[in-house]
Amino acid sequence: MPPPARTENRTRDGHVLVWEQAGIAEEYPQKQRRFGTRHYVVFMLFLGMANAYVMRTNMSVAIVAMVNQTAIEHEAEVFDDECPDTDYGEPEDPADRKDGEFLWSTSLQGYILSSFFYGYVITQIPFGLLAKRYGAMKFLGWGMLINSVFAFLVPIAARQGGAPWLIVIRFIQGLGEGPIVPCTHAMLAKWIPPNERSRVGSIVYSGAQFGTVISMPLSGLLADHGFDGGWPSIFYVFGIIGTVWSVAFLWTCHEDPITHPTIHEDERKYIQQSLWGKAGVNIPPIPWKSISRSLPFYAILLAHLGQNYGYETLMTELPTYMKQVLRFSIKANGTLSALPYLAMWIFSIGVGWVADWMLTSGRFTHTLTRKISNSIGQYGPAIALIIASYTGCNRALTVAILTIGVGFNGGIYAGFKINHLDLTPRYAGILMAFTNCSANLAGLLAPIAAGNIIEGKPTIAQWRIVFVIAACVYIFTATFYNIFASGTRQPWDNPDNDEPQKPVSIEAPAYENGHSNIANGTTTTNGTNGTTTTYRANNAAEQRQ
Repeated sequence: MPPPARTENRTRDGHVLVWEQAGIAEEYPQKQRRFGTRHYVVFMLFLGMANAYVMRTNMSVAIVAMVNQTAIEHEAEVFDDECPDTDYGEPEDPADRKDGEFLWSTSLQGYILSSFFYGYVITQIPFGLLAKRYGAMKFLGWGMLINSVFAFLVPIAARQGGAPWLIVIRFIQGLGEGPIVPCTHAMLAKWIPPNERSRVGSIVYSGAQFGTVISMPLSGLLADHGFDGGWPSIFYVFGIIGTVWSVAFLWTCHEDPITHPTIHEDERKYIQQSLWGKAGVNIPPIPWKSISRSLPFYAILLAHLGQNYGYETLMTELPTYMKQVLRFSIKANGTLSALPYLAMWIFSIGVGWVADWMLTSGRFTHTLTRKISNSIGQYGPAIALIIASYTGCNRALTVAILTIGVGFNGGIYAGFKINHLDLTPRYAGILMAFTNCSANLAGLLAPIAAGNIIEGKPTIAQWRIVFVIAACVYIFTATFYNIFASGTRQPWDNPDNDEPQKPVSIEAPAYENGHSNIANGTTTTNGTNGTTTTYRANNAAEQRQ
């Protein structure tokens, strides 16, 4: 029986809107929709994102236990006297405190904590480009394996080589984590059909909040009660977890549905047809000129910049405000410090499901869905920042505003964060590499700006300036996104403009790069040159496609 015919709905740009192709869903059996191979890949990517953020945040907890806090000299910290003192969040009795083994100044601790970040940032764009040419999966798996293995060297480097060697090890860990975002985006582009991207993207990237929620209290527990002096166990335990994940990921996951040897054939066809609309095409060079002129790309870029600036203000500066002005340290309470991340994690998954429901209902376009989700994710925190600047000395209300603001921020995952895949499935990883690198650099401005504004005078009025600036950045970038963003695949990533390859007739399944492929109607991707080849059995009707 010939396959059901598909009708093509073309826009004025002349390319197929793959999410509007008729008949794709019908070709995929209902029994396979509950849990397929792509869902396993999503689960592994979620765990990978969680591991990445565990590795990024565990040092901030460990360094408190590593440093001898009573032996080093402290500069007098300036507090505001507008609010009454409180015993909330006060540290434990100094007599019960375990002092660390290192005499590192506050500035040196800052260099140690930032060393990971610099390694992470400089590898974003290179790995985005490499993933497009050679495939994303191996860079992601091996990068995280390097990150995890070097975690075992953190205690050795600190004890044997001191701060300089520790900085080198953390920098290398950052290099290993560089592929996590661009390569995850590239794999999502190959595995996830358009109408599933909102919830899948939200689930995968919410792994960052899940990892933080797990890392902060568990790291504190290991620092107090772990083996080998406490704090080293943080890196040993998470190093083992990361290594196990990396090996499992490299062993069980594959670059795309075509190279996966055990995926159900119906699921393979469903994914490929919904993503590309046709097979047997060359993937052309990166259209840099067209990307540089794309307003929808700049809308994502600015939204990402505003997100990182505002998020850093919310998560790093507001707790400082509560300590200096409200005399209440939210970081002293593990539950409260993890609550905003937990709220963001739960809310982001809910928004993702709602966004995909909006798309499948047929009442909302991809463009409108992305804009609505992103507006919640960025206008919500902006309003929260403004309100927080006027809460005065109300500690409970400030904690509530922090939690609600960060919770609403989860809307970005169904907004700009997944929008790269809408514009260009084939170059999504590269676009994410550029926006994520730029956004992380912009995130550095938040503590710098706040430090200059409140230096020597941490009053409520000065902190209000910090919050309002961050809110204005959120509002401006979200508004720019709402004006210029698009959920439509762009003309410069139009498969119809690609040069088709001649089909190859074979009698047996093809093997490439160690993976077996079904001979009948499948397409293999050559990771070395980015081209695809269609393998057909003797079927003239299919060859004419």
